Amino acid sequence: MEKLIEVTELSKRFGHLVAVDRVSLAVGRGEVLGFLGPNGAGKSTTMKMITGFLSPTSGSVKVCGKELADDPLAAKRRIGYLPEGAPAYGEMTPAAFLDFIGDIRGMSASLKAARIREVVAQIHLEGVLNQSIETLSKGFKRRVGLAQAILHDPRIVFLDEPMSGLDPMGRREVRDLMEQLKNEGKTVFFSTHILSDAEALCDRVAIIHLGELRSVGAVADLTSSIEGKIELVWHGNKVPAALNALGAECHVTGDTVRAVLLEGNQEAALETLRREQLRIVSLIPVRTSLEEYFVRKLQPSKAAAGVTL
Repeated sequence: MEKLIEVTELSKRFGHLVAVDRVSLAVGRGEVLGFLGPNGAGKSTTMKMITGFLSPTSGSVKVCGKELADDPLAAKRRIGYLPEGAPAYGEMTPAAFLDFIGDIRGMSASLKAARIREVVAQIHLEGVLNQSIETLSKGFKRRVGLAQAILHDPRIVFLDEPMSGLDPMGRREVRDLMEQLKNEGKTVFFSTHILSDAEALCDRVAIIHLGELRSVGAVADLTSSIEGKIELVWHGNKVPAALNALGAECHVTGDTVRAVLLEGNQEAALETLRREQLRIVSLIPVRTSLEEYFVRKLQPSKAAAGVTL
């Protein structure tokens, strides 16, 4: 797969604060990468460096095989970028703002007009085109930001928290747009706090915490790399003390007990239930979620810096 983004040992320091610490990763053509991390993890700072809006303290970025530092304008022509919060000129209308963005991008009048018509229809801005941006809802402001990000038909689209604060319909529209961009062979690099969206949309995810890259990989590969859990169900509202010692999470409903515990403790749990003469109703594996994996990766520990694909 052709690599459209290559990041090597990228770091950013603000005085004594290390915001991003030797991050390395690569993203291919037509790939959707979810960039995950808590507030202050370094997501936005990393995205600003990759898109050329912030200079790194050290490290390098290649966009479509070319060094960003050598020709930043050429790289930015290939990039569409929606910063967090979708900033825009509030006094402008969406129609005027997109016209302005087209001029900034150096688009011809005919191409600009055609592309504005396309993205307005694609993102459903027809009803607010002539309304000032400052009067729009948060969802429509985000749509205007998305429209400017894809107006010039970029090969790579960066979206920083594109679904934050949107209602379910707005989130679905953004997800549909991202699917469409992927189907067109474009690369999408987006940050999010909504792990269900990442799980549904992403070919791979990258988890960053305290400026360090903790994990990169397909969701299924990452979640299968940690010990799974099982769910045991039995009749009789008795919970043997030995199960608590095994770290089981038990829930009693009437005369039925459900217990979730680590797969490695399965045999000991079964032996305990047999010894107590409790009738087992079912035993099923519990799929590890991206959320659980994410939380585990944020546990206090010094991650190895410079994780690379």
